[in-house]
Amino acid sequence: MFFSEAWGLNMFGSPVDFSFKELKTIPDILSDEPNPGALRLKRNSEKKFLSRTLRLNNNLISDFSGLTNTISALFAEPTHLAWLDLSFNEIEHIDPVLTQLKELRLLYLHGNHIFKLSEVDKLTVLPSLHTITLHGNPIVTEPDYRAHLIATLPHVKMIDFSAVTKQERKLTSVWEKSRNPRKSTSQSNVD
Repeated sequence: MFFSEAWGLNMFGSPVDFSFKELKTIPDILSDEPNPGALRLKRNSEKKFLSRTLRLNNNLISDFSGLTNTISALFAEPTHLAWLDLSFNEIEHIDPVLTQLKELRLLYLHGNHIFKLSEVDKLTVLPSLHTITLHGNPIVTEPDYRAHLIATLPHVKMIDFSAVTKQERKLTSVWEKSRNPRKSTSQSNVD
């Protein structure tokens, strides 16, 4: 299996890549052209990209302002965005606007400035999210960082490029019960 097949590039189309452009806001990409890639970007008759991948890594972006309008202007099917790379930016908060991207499968947020573990809780409504990266953010120093992510995002299969194991899921279940003794007691009474 080739790298592109392993990461679903065939399924997601060629990435629309605006990395390393010193962009300060997400709408800044509308006045720029994406970086050339190994595969040519395909566009529809309206000149919108036929892709499900957006790379905005290694820029100066600090918030998600304009994300919805920008992806609507760029992509033929903006609601089908499946891979969003915002790694190595200046982001401190996970904006609820991401919850509108119901088909988001991969979210890269590593190398930012996210301080609060509770920021991840906003992503619980993303049913397709199976890969998330947050390493290089201050939240990774929080006690039980990985357990919190597994408990909060139980459908996630990869965290920080490391697979979530069955053992971790079991340990997280025990960790959750120890944190919420009432919840586990009430669940026992229901069973």
